[in-house]
This record gives sequence, structure tokens and C-alpha cells, in this order.
Amino acid sequence: MLTAKDLMNREVITVQADQNVRELAELFLRKNFSGAPVVDGAGKLIGIVTRNDLIFTRKRVQLPRSIAILDAFFFLDSPDKMRHEMQKIAGSRVGDICTGNPVTVSPEATMEEVATIMAERRVHTLPVVAEGQIVGVIGKTDIIRAMVQQV
Repeated sequence: MLTAKDLMNREVITVQADQNVRELAELFLRKNFSGAPVVDGAGKLIGIVTRNDLIFTRKRVQLPRSIAILDAFFFLDSPDKMRHEMQKIAGSRVGDICTGNPVTVSPEATMEEVATIMAERRVHTLPVVAEGQIVGVIGKTDIIRAMVQQV
């Protein structure tokens, strides 16, 4: 029976809670990530941050009104207001936008338990945690790969 320890990717790239959002966005673009575990200074998992968190950050900041015509955006407010609001987003910290108390699994969790948690909690990636430290991550692709290899 396969466990989380067998499925997980051990090369986990984490982000710090005090890292700024601009650096996070650049990391996501450079590495083509959709999310990352957020850790504190001691390496303890405190949250998960995703591309959605970056996009929905705009709810906390008033972006200038805009209209889309064909594939172009036209801003109805001044460029200065837009620049100011975008700087507020970029100046935010990852800890301000991440989802706290993430769903996790232990290295001993079975593949079936991992798949069930992913389906029920509607998460794409699960951190694997042992003794408070993140030791790996499991994505849906890891589950599918294991299923194919078992057939």
C-alpha cells in the first residue's frame, strides 16, 4: 500500500510569511507554480499561498475601474491611482494573503486517504508534515502517476 511518503515530492520550495507579494508573483511566474507552502522563520508551516490568493488580493485594495474591449484593458481612473493601488498590492506580505491552517497529511497517510482529502477539501496540493515541519508535497499529478503505475 502506497503512503504519502512514497508519493510526495521532497524538493519543496517554500516561501516566507514576511516575503513581499511582488517577489512571490515573480517566483510563481519564473517557476510556473500555482501555489507554495508558507513557513515562518523556524520553518514551521503556517499557510498556503496560491495564484488565486494573488488575484483575490485586489478585493482588499481598490483597483481602478476598467473596461475590456477586445483583448485590451482601458482604465477609467488615472494612471497615478492605478500605480498607487498596484504598489499597495506589491508591498503586501505573503503572510497577509495566504490561507492559514492548511490541510496537511502525515507521511504515513495512505494514497486513498490523500486522494479522499483532496477530493473532499477541494485542494490541488497537500503538504506532508512530520513533527511540525514540511517534508514534502503531493499534487493531483502525483496521485494519478501512482495510479497509472499500479495498473
